[in-house]
Amino acid sequence: MNLQTKLLALSKAKKAILAANFYNLETLNAIISGAKAENASIILQLSESSINYMGLELAAQMAKTALKVSGVEGWLHLDHGGSLELVQRCLDAGFDSVMIDASEKPLEENIRISKEAVRRAEKYGASVEAELGYIAKLNQSQDNSGFTQPEDAVRFTEQTGVNALAVSIGSAHGFYKQEPKLDLELLSRIKAVVNTPLVLHGGSGIPDETLVNAIRNGISKINLATETKNAFMKQLKEELINTDEIDLRIVFPKATQKAKELIQNKLRVISR
Repeated sequence: MNLQTKLLALSKAKKAILAANFYNLETLNAIISGAKAENASIILQLSESSINYMGLELAAQMAKTALKVSGVEGWLHLDHGGSLELVQRCLDAGFDSVMIDASEKPLEENIRISKEAVRRAEKYGASVEAELGYIAKLNQSQDNSGFTQPEDAVRFTEQTGVNALAVSIGSAHGFYKQEPKLDLELLSRIKAVVNTPLVLHGGSGIPDETLVNAIRNGISKINLATETKNAFMKQLKEELINTDEIDLRIVFPKATQKAKELIQNKLRVISR
């Protein structure tokens, strides 16, 4: 099953899939083993910075091999692609899905760039996600002035043909300084007029019940990144403080296990 079909089925059933970013072999293993333990499908995500860190071909092959060996149903997705050039490289590398993020550009330009990404992806049978509205990134201010509006969402999805749309309803990337308050009423109104599956970015730190309600009101894909890094690194730091062990094959597994437990918990929450 391709990702487009999966997302449409989830959208119709008012269910969601977890899309988790990985950063190295250990976090990849944590996500895959967590999904396998819960008998769940998963989207493996790579950001541009992770691609630069690991190398595109190596990272892509790691992900695809992990899915094949584990037997987990999953897809490889480019998260926040900042250029059509990167989108093209990921398509050539065999990604199942790509995100083109032109959300900080004027609406007309966002439409033009996203439409071109769709045109390119069609040749590969790949899915395309785009973002509409203002979802605060790390260290950016956050308010409701850039929330996605239903009429814009209709126009955007109709003119671009994207397979998934990330919407701004109160979430943000990174950790939250205070508990996020998602505008679920706005989400419901967007869902009522848009057939395209909707995506929630900034899933780290959102209370479980809020995630469940977001799914009930139209979210079909939930992105998780910061919490995975945090779970892994906090446990790793604790291990390093309390040991003189230099064998990373002994030290890393405990951090991987902690990240796996996080993934399992998120999968249980979104499957309620």
